[in-house]
Amino acid sequence: MEANPRSIGRLPAAFLTPGSSSFMDFLAAHSPEMLPANRKLPEGIVEAPHGTTIVAATFPGGVVLAGDRRATMGNMIAQRDIEKVFPADEYSAVGIAGTAGLAVEMVKLFQLELEHFEKVEGATLSLEGKANRLSTMIRSNLGMAMQGLAVVPLFAGWDEGKEKGRIFSYDVTGGRSEEHGYAATGSGSIFARGSLKKLYREDLTEQQATTLVVQALYDAADDDSATGGPDMARRIFPIVTVITDEGFRRLSEAESSELARSVTERRLEQPDGPRAALL
Repeated sequence: MEANPRSIGRLPAAFLTPGSSSFMDFLAAHSPEMLPANRKLPEGIVEAPHGTTIVAATFPGGVVLAGDRRATMGNMIAQRDIEKVFPADEYSAVGIAGTAGLAVEMVKLFQLELEHFEKVEGATLSLEGKANRLSTMIRSNLGMAMQGLAVVPLFAGWDEGKEKGRIFSYDVTGGRSEEHGYAATGSGSIFARGSLKKLYREDLTEQQATTLVVQALYDAADDDSATGGPDMARRIFPIVTVITDEGFRRLSEAESSELARSVTERRLEQPDGPRAALL
């Protein structure tokens, strides 16, 4: 039987006329086995590399999202230069904490979700809508989270309607909370949050905000063995990104290295970091 020449080299009609603006719904209908949550895992707790720590801070005109570069597996360093902060689209970004492999895969799926929506609807989702879509994706991973493969990201972006930077945090069930001013997630988050709490001000400049998040990551690495500080010998520095009304921008290696070096040099004088005023 000869193949229909009109079907050679073409996708089935269902793929050309998707009935939903959600890429996840489309994938669930046509290839559900490709969704991470539908994959079979061995019984018991699965050991896999985990990434931490992610921090974020807002400033007048935007938001900064940054992450350290270490991934651990138990008491071992699994990777020293992992990337944990990614653009979600032109005006938002995701920082991943938790199971590294699943988290990166979730980010790629989230990027496709936003791109698919824009192509189908002809418009971009609001920042609230993006935060809600990510919440749904995290909730779909709950089964894996119960086996120790949790993904707990930070989401940040520029809200074009409200004309300001915003931050959203999540728990393993997909519960979403908007954070005001600053936020942290991952194993070093308790130390990073303490640093942010004492140093954050609402009138920070962009330069001060980027310095603030690097200071917070340094404090997290100082007390949490799973968080990696600036590695001068290997030239491995935190990934720092800025989202403003002009879009997403990742600091260049020269910028991030200079920022990390200035923080490290000051720590030689003050090992515990800058002091906040008592009153």
